[in-house]
Amino acid sequence: MNHELPILVSNENGDLVRWQPFHYDEDRKTRHATSVKGGEKQKLATISGWTAEFFIPYKLLRPLNNIPPVPGTRWRANFYRVDYDHPSTDVWSWQETGESFHEYKEFGLLLFE
Repeated sequence: MNHELPILVSNENGDLVRWQPFHYDEDRKTRHATSVKGGEKQKLATISGWTAEFFIPYKLLRPLNNIPPVPGTRWRANFYRVDYDHPSTDVWSWQETGESFHEYKEFGLLLFE
């Protein structure tokens, strides 16, 4: 339904840091949009597919190293969709991580060109 939860989890050489951006000013906000196919965009609707797109400004990630990334920079990352429409939670992820989406060692790899 096009909601977001802006949380960043960073692991730099075993130093695991979790934070939520608190200066979420206009030039630090993500932008996002969603659409559905084969049905209405509403809770509990039956659809045949969905699309989500988003933009994360580098300024929002500035506390991290390698900002902005240069060609050849590699980041571990994952992206999720979580639905709470049913008695059980439905979760989709870009990269399978096993039992929990907290398993950062199983995240996918972003390679910047």
